[in-house]
Amino acid sequence: MTRSEHSRKRLWRWRNNPLRRRDDIVEAWIVLMVWAVVAVGGTVAGLVTAHAADAVFAHQRADRQAVRAVLLTDVPRTALAMGGSTDRRMTSVSWTTPEGSTRTGRTLVESGLKAGAHITVWQDGQGRLTAAPPSTTEATIESGFLGTAAAASLAGLVFGTGAVVRWRLERRRIDQWGREWDLVGPQWGHKTG
Repeated sequence: MTRSEHSRKRLWRWRNNPLRRRDDIVEAWIVLMVWAVVAVGGTVAGLVTAHAADAVFAHQRADRQAVRAVLLTDVPRTALAMGGSTDRRMTSVSWTTPEGSTRTGRTLVESGLKAGAHITVWQDGQGRLTAAPPSTTEATIESGFLGTAAAASLAGLVFGTGAVVRWRLERRRIDQWGREWDLVGPQWGHKTG
């Protein structure tokens, strides 16, 4: 089969054909719309999500700052679970905010440290303990992942919706064919059996 014959065969729903049904045209438009929404909508959803996530991560890097803290209690060392790489435990710490006020709170620290040890913790703009912000590289990777996930989610939703609509069209065609067969079948005359 030549390339031109193959193209004609694939686009038969678009050509003027006496066997083409109205549902065939509807189905062709549905397939075209599904692919267009996946291509354009997926790209837009992915870019918007990645940009929004990157903005959130940039805000976190600007808002959070590292401060020195002092452990208020000992953090006993425990046996690591099999395959574990670090042992971190929740404990109380005290730190001074950049404005000069002293605060206390609880955060995860490495085990085996004694009370009075100095550690680095992160605080947000309100002086509350928080996790360290993602680095630029980590933020870029996570933003890309979130954008890809958004695009894939939209694609799955659109493909699923398109498949359901096409399935309904196929059911309608089969039912219509059955009704037509019930009308035409008896006119064929001789029955075997």
